Amino acid sequence: MKEPSASFHSHAATAMRAFLMHHRALGKRFDSEEWTLRLFDQYLAERRIPTLPAITPAVVNDFVRSRHRPVPKSYNLLLGVLRRWFKWLVSQECIGESPLQLESRRLTGTRPPFLFKHTDVRRLIAFATELPNNNAGHRGLVYPMMFTLIYGLGLRVSEAAHLRIQDVDWNRGVLTIQETKFLKSRLVPVGPKMVARLKRYLEQLERLVGGLEPSDPLFSIRNDKARAVYPNCVSRTFQQLLPRLKLDVPSGVAAPRLHCLRHSFAVNTLLRWYRQGINPQDRLLQLSTFMGHVHPSSTAVYLTITAELLEEANLRFRNFASPLMKGVTS
Repeated sequence: MKEPSASFHSHAATAMRAFLMHHRALGKRFDSEEWTLRLFDQYLAERRIPTLPAITPAVVNDFVRSRHRPVPKSYNLLLGVLRRWFKWLVSQECIGESPLQLESRRLTGTRPPFLFKHTDVRRLIAFATELPNNNAGHRGLVYPMMFTLIYGLGLRVSEAAHLRIQDVDWNRGVLTIQETKFLKSRLVPVGPKMVARLKRYLEQLERLVGGLEPSDPLFSIRNDKARAVYPNCVSRTFQQLLPRLKLDVPSGVAAPRLHCLRHSFAVNTLLRWYRQGINPQDRLLQLSTFMGHVHPSSTAVYLTITAELLEEANLRFRNFASPLMKGVTS
């Protein structure tokens, strides 16, 4: 099946647009949900399904089978979008009951993410500097800076890709992340070293492309300065560089991906707090706000237990318990 077109075409189009508008009015981005609904819309249009009640369990089952989703998580995400849409249709009295009768697949053996060391990231940035420009402008300048921001500030790749020059407050050392996940904006403090590195980057970029406007994208690899780099391009470039790093991935750990840089930032922050004698629980809300999470429980997902964290936690416990144990033994 072809990729979904830019607009809805089936007889369910009005209901799909209304569903998306409803949730976006609540402050949700719903981009991935729209993508899934466009796939389903295209399927319904190709099979000329005439009405919403004509979407039977057999139609839904055939659509799901047409989407190759061998990974349980991906399969469940597909079902989840359809399930929410059908539930909304029932609540709006557009249909009597949901035609989705399929069950979610059981998730088994979720593997912890790969965590990058500082030396790994330095090598990644060095290899990115050597990227050939080809027809894509100045990749060897843009991608090293992007990887540095994602790892150094724990940004999502989409957040880094959508930055504008005007989003950097050079005097205060603050980055404004505009309408990211869940349509939230936030301010991210930037240290003086990162600010200096961003200034050098922009000076080099301006020498290559000419005058820059505050509204221009911070990261653009094409001669068209007004077009920001696509997040998918950043992920693909990362995957192309990955084999050169020759990373030692422990058994049972998931394969490295770009989002692991953000994950590594969270774990390294926790480790640094331990070593500075700071109670991580007292700072978890701050880290959650910094990373743009709605609730600290979302941040906790990133805090993978590592050997270094266990060592620091054991050391803290020994320091706490030693005076007590002396009193008992005496």
